[in-house]
Amino acid sequence: MSSLSCHVLNTTHGVPASGIEVELCAFSQHDCLQKGITDQDGRFRFDAITLEKGRYTLKFHTESYCQSQFGGCFFPLVEVHFIVEDERHYHVPLLLSPYSYSTYRGS
Repeated sequence: MSSLSCHVLNTTHGVPASGIEVELCAFSQHDCLQKGITDQDGRFRFDAITLEKGRYTLKFHTESYCQSQFGGCFFPLVEVHFIVEDERHYHVPLLLSPYSYSTYRGS
């Protein structure tokens, strides 16, 4: 079985993005498998679930954070789709700024 964590970084101010709601969903379903809030270090670990092989979506609810940190919001929801193919720990960082975001497969 595989595990998952995520990390959100505010690249405009060079700090972790705390207080962002994150949800993990199966790719073909709208039901949430687990959700939580990023901690003071901008991290959240999905400890209540182990991932089976398949497709998933991470939803980062960024609107209130962007409003408070950047004074506006262009991307109110960031969805990251990914595939679990083998047993390992998966880590998905999100780099966030007022008008852009990027992500990658972390370690």
